[in-house]
Amino acid sequence: MKKLWGGRFTKAADKLAEGFTASIGFDRRLWHQDIRGSIAHARMLGRQGILRAEEVEAIVRALEEIAREIEDGTFPFRQEYEDIHLNIEKRLIEKIGPVGGKLHTARSRNDQVVTDVHLYVKEEVAAIRGLIRDLQAVILDRASGETGTIMPGYTHLQRAQPVLLAHHLLAYFWMLERDDGRFADCARRADVSPLGAGALAGTTFPIDRHVTAADLGFSAVYENSIDAVSDRDFIVEFLAAAAICQMHLSRLGEELVNWSSAEFGFVEMDDAFATGSSIMPQKKNPDVAELLRGKAGRVYGDLVALLTVLKGLPLAYHTDLQEDKERLFDAADTLKASLAVAAGMLATLRFRRDRMREAVRRDYSNATDLADYLARKGLPFREAHEVTGRIVLYAIERGKYLGELSLEEYRQFSDRIGEDLYAALTPEAVVEGRASYGGTAPAEVARQLEKARAILAAKNSGQTQGGSDTKTEDDRPVPRRR
Repeated sequence: MKKLWGGRFTKAADKLAEGFTASIGFDRRLWHQDIRGSIAHARMLGRQGILRAEEVEAIVRALEEIAREIEDGTFPFRQEYEDIHLNIEKRLIEKIGPVGGKLHTARSRNDQVVTDVHLYVKEEVAAIRGLIRDLQAVILDRASGETGTIMPGYTHLQRAQPVLLAHHLLAYFWMLERDDGRFADCARRADVSPLGAGALAGTTFPIDRHVTAADLGFSAVYENSIDAVSDRDFIVEFLAAAAICQMHLSRLGEELVNWSSAEFGFVEMDDAFATGSSIMPQKKNPDVAELLRGKAGRVYGDLVALLTVLKGLPLAYHTDLQEDKERLFDAADTLKASLAVAAGMLATLRFRRDRMREAVRRDYSNATDLADYLARKGLPFREAHEVTGRIVLYAIERGKYLGELSLEEYRQFSDRIGEDLYAALTPEAVVEGRASYGGTAPAEVARQLEKARAILAAKNSGQTQGGSDTKTEDDRPVPRRR
């Protein structure tokens, strides 16, 4: 079968080589973006007098018919046509004859494919930011219901200081807020049109790149045609943002795996987000949370794979760049699924407040507050730290917790200790006392909740708050060159 580019060739492609180089197996999912770009290009060619009005009308009508064929599953995808671009162009020529071949005037697959990917990234960023917002809303809802729940806070996976469960959950809200900002930044870099750059050097036809950019909703055009066809920075940035976001989900998954174990017992997974064992009937496994961890490595791999592809490429276009799309598609699909399932899992799990309360009362996480108590009584903090360490060792050796030592036992270590110490060491007092900005005191957690609600409200109303933002709708004007 003769290729659309086959004029210079005297023999057919080797079937093995044809299959090896074909990308239609994965880039077919760019059909919508490809048709959008082709319609914008055809209309620009008409406005510039390069195509006649009736030719543009025939091309656009046939492209719209092709879109319907793809949507209803009747489009004849063919591997021998290599990619989505040639598949659509071949079908266009079948429908309207040689006029269909005029669509590729002043265009190369090099600028065509990267235009499609720019459009795809913008759409995926919008979808991912929506899923981040949904997960943030779940976190905010769960945190709002746990403002009175005290749990152990950890460092080095050792009980460190009591915190409100709401405070712990809100840490993930702010992680995701940074993720949202990173994706917004990424969308701005993707919001540039390469269409019209041609193969690498531009074109001899009197095109208007700013017109096609505006039609496609881009806010700018690439200044350099070589950069336009060879740039994949915006995909790398997308993958980096995805990897960081997936890492945050992995950390959440790790905590829920730990918390659901018998050793912690802080949460119980809903049956809809857990699995059983094929041999041990008592088991309830946190498989969903475990896969949030496991899929982080997959997205990291997508990022490293594309960086490796790009690291040695001279300018301008090389077929190596074909490897960008599977990495992009995989990361986007993985992250979207992870965000959605994390929201469902977190919305339905049950917090074991009784176990958290017992854990706080049966540890030494109030030791810092004993040291602070001694410092407020006039003992230099380093001395207070030393005294407290000796008290903790004394209690451990006798199988007691700090609240169980008698006043006489305490006064063996410092005569500054009085009856008021016991009130200072309760979990409620320990949490209440940490009222510094961003701390776990109820008033500070209430402030965080209020700010988080305002951020979500602004996002839901389309305003910018709490970081970067960008539009992805096709309604932004493009500055015209003068």
